[in-house]
Amino acid sequence: MIVTRAQIKSLGRGLLPFSDAASEALPLGQLLRLSLFQVSVGMAMVMLLGTLNRVMIVELSVPVVIVAIMLGLPVLVAPLRPLLGFRSDAYRSALGWKRVPYLWFGSLWQMGGLAVMPFALIVLGGDQTLGPAWAGEMLAAIAFIATGLGLHMTQTAGLALAADRAPVETRPRVVALLYVMFLLGMGVSALIIGNLLRDFSQLQLIRVVQGAALATLLLNLLALWKQEPLQPQSQTARNAARPRFRDAWADYTGGGTAGRLLAAVFVGTLAFNMQDILLEPYGGEILGLSVASTTRLTALWALGALAGFALSAHGLGRGQDPVRLAARGILIGTGAFSALVLSAPMQAPLLFFAGTAAIGLGGGLFAVALLISAMNLPTGARAGQGLALGAWGAAQAGAAGLAILLGGALKDLVTRIAEAGLLGAALDTPSIGYAFVYHTEIAFLFLTLILLAPLVRRSEMPRTKPGGQTQKLGLAEFPS
Repeated sequence: MIVTRAQIKSLGRGLLPFSDAASEALPLGQLLRLSLFQVSVGMAMVMLLGTLNRVMIVELSVPVVIVAIMLGLPVLVAPLRPLLGFRSDAYRSALGWKRVPYLWFGSLWQMGGLAVMPFALIVLGGDQTLGPAWAGEMLAAIAFIATGLGLHMTQTAGLALAADRAPVETRPRVVALLYVMFLLGMGVSALIIGNLLRDFSQLQLIRVVQGAALATLLLNLLALWKQEPLQPQSQTARNAARPRFRDAWADYTGGGTAGRLLAAVFVGTLAFNMQDILLEPYGGEILGLSVASTTRLTALWALGALAGFALSAHGLGRGQDPVRLAARGILIGTGAFSALVLSAPMQAPLLFFAGTAAIGLGGGLFAVALLISAMNLPTGARAGQGLALGAWGAAQAGAAGLAILLGGALKDLVTRIAEAGLLGAALDTPSIGYAFVYHTEIAFLFLTLILLAPLVRRSEMPRTKPGGQTQKLGLAEFPS
């Protein structure tokens, strides 16, 4: 029996994960290379929220409030994402590029911020002989803002370029693949950077962070190389009229659909991320788990998220309504947070681990489905994919940053109120602060369902099944 080349290629497409995301317009090799920008963004996120967070507090003895301010600065740049995306939509280049210049300059900002970061942190930690006392805070703030601006610019332009190149039918699988690469970038970077900084010294910190800066530039350069087709000369004339951001934003938000979708993204992301800084303390303080056990939580969450990405890509690829798919993710999240709440009185670590994995699963379904919804919204004549994806990214990143702050503040506030006896003896338990946050997240998830309800494509809900049978009326079909 002779095996043909076509049979070998079809076998490869069946076995390789996300191989069906490739298309004639965006072959698999180019897609995988383009996805490297997500690896660099994941690496930067690990540096900002993980490695440098711990280094500032533990090794450099920086006050926690200063650390919190520094980590919040990149989030403050997130509202610029719609403007950055719009600028990439309307950019006029003599070379015929729209997205590549923003990918390139985003990479430079990201690399530059990381390159000066270790020196700024060393000065922030008190190792200073010249200059004003506030020099460390100022230098560190500049480094964090530059890195945040770079990663937001890179991710917005990169997602827009992927949306430009991918046909509509493969976009769900392309988006899922990009998310998987983001998670892989975070996971692999965390392992490598953590191992390199095991024996900490200031010199080693400089080597590692500047090595990450160099890796950022190389990965993004490889990602953007020969990815964007040149635009016709009629669209690149620098004297051609350009739309204004205000007009493009009015086009995008006209009708109210985009505003409701962005509100759902914001509230849903808030709901899925408030527990981020609470899961490991909850497992250790309430369930008595060891450090080794709680460190597995991130892996469980990541596995759940990967499963969510794969399920969303499969469902969206079969034509399922992305809003309905996001609603399923919200329902899974509701069950997940209920499992976290019940694990304390039942003293059931397995229920806690299952809830953590389900949070990743529900959050993965929700994020990918609503990103596809943002891509598929009609943008009007003066708005493009960059603006749409920038608006989605601003809502998602802003909510994620606020969720961490809100989760920690609510937990501490409710715990202190309970310890003061204001809630009664029955609620004066160590888990009350955590449980309040988890219940708040469930409430936010129901609010997200309310926001999503009018966006369901009722015109595509068939009332008859194949064969002429009448379809039963379900809860989802009731008017909202």
